[in-house]
Amino acid sequence: MINRALIDVFSEIAREKNVERSELGSILEQLFLYIIEKERGENTNCSVIVNIDKGEIEIYAEKTIVNVLDDPVLEILLEDAQKEMPEEKFEIGDVFVEVIDPRIFGRRMVNTAKQFFSQRIQDVEKHYIYEDYSQRIGEIVIGVVHQVQRDNIFINIEQAELRMPKSEQIQSERYRRGDTVRTVVKSVEVTPRGPEIIVSRSDNHFLFKLFEMEVPEIDDGIIEILAIARHPGDRAKIIVKSQDRRIDPVGACVGMRGSRIQAIVRELNNEKIDIINHSGQAEILISRALSPAKPIDLYIDDDRKYCVALFNENELEFAIGKGGVNINLASKVTGFKIDAFGKNEYERQQTDQATSLTEVPDFDKKIAKLLADNNVSIVSDLLNADEEQLLAIDDFDNEVLETCFNVVQDFIERVEEEDEEEEDKIDIDKILAGADDLKDEDIDQKDTEENELVLEEESEDNLEKLSNENPEKSENNTNESDKSTLSDSNEGSKENMEEIES
Repeated sequence: MINRALIDVFSEIAREKNVERSELGSILEQLFLYIIEKERGENTNCSVIVNIDKGEIEIYAEKTIVNVLDDPVLEILLEDAQKEMPEEKFEIGDVFVEVIDPRIFGRRMVNTAKQFFSQRIQDVEKHYIYEDYSQRIGEIVIGVVHQVQRDNIFINIEQAELRMPKSEQIQSERYRRGDTVRTVVKSVEVTPRGPEIIVSRSDNHFLFKLFEMEVPEIDDGIIEILAIARHPGDRAKIIVKSQDRRIDPVGACVGMRGSRIQAIVRELNNEKIDIINHSGQAEILISRALSPAKPIDLYIDDDRKYCVALFNENELEFAIGKGGVNINLASKVTGFKIDAFGKNEYERQQTDQATSLTEVPDFDKKIAKLLADNNVSIVSDLLNADEEQLLAIDDFDNEVLETCFNVVQDFIERVEEEDEEEEDKIDIDKILAGADDLKDEDIDQKDTEENELVLEEESEDNLEKLSNENPEKSENNTNESDKSTLSDSNEGSKENMEEIES
């Protein structure tokens, strides 16, 4: 009876903690072995059998039969063994199996049992959580923000606690306790405190899973995402490829009236996403990746995975993007290192690179001739040469080499400074020209105001003159004369104004 009651109590606790029955039996066995060890100091000779279905708990202790009792835990006297089991015939050295009643432990061991059982249940829960989430790496999960710290966000999903480090957050987002967030499981690690589950919203795979959720063609394998590059919260670029020629991969990802892409953009806090249709030709792929800017020319080195992109001066800013985001993402998503130049700047650099060392100001002519004898005659030869080969030249040491590089660098930077000074001069000229225009407008306005004042004075003089010449008529028809005089004066003023304006 006592066994059934105990098992029912433990089973109820196990159900609340989602512990399986088989695991519960193992926990109860360990529990009673732990109690025996606490009670007797030894449990190596004991065994516990738990039958959850029948509600039975059996505890056995094996003891050696002896004549003289030295250790009552491991040994038993021959006469005591015979009293316990009179139907059996024992001899010295035989093994006697003693049945232990769980009720002998009493209430004093209840608290110990509770603590042990609670700890084991927690260990089992942690093991279940680890097993569950280790199989869900790469999947999207939805949880509730439980705690917000400076460097971490803790998210709860049922019994599991997930951690999102600052590096895995979208920096433009702000999280508050109670917010529901969607993340991707990035890794699961075992720590002394239990499994540590790391989730992310800034990882590239999070964007991939969002597209997989919103675009059925990706989930079905018809459209494939080949590469993703992100600057979380700001911009992202993805390369897509369709396995079916009848399906446009970009259009499928965008959706009807942008419904699919807008759902993803809203989830990522308005992160702009450029969807790039894959191409086997590097120049086409790179040109698409540099959107919204359109290069006017591309110089591609397939072996070095390097590309020089030329743009019109007014589009260079769009190609680079704010903080270099656009060109960096294009480089990552295509796998090419891309350098963007304005057309005029690139031509100037090519001219500088082809300049003979003898034409570089302040470059020692003897050193230039010495370098020319070793196939280093122009600026690009010097900049691309191996330092060890240069130092192998006679009368050439580190100091001379450093001087050569400094002179060439000053030459290149001097040209850049001249360009900047010329641009500044153009800007100043524009400002001065604008100031002159404003000055002329002020003068014209002042002349107009002076002419208007003269006309008003003339109108007043005409009124006084008319009043003095016809005093009686003025008295009888004051209103009419005033009105006609003012009207004539106004018409004269308007004619004068038109002459002035013309």
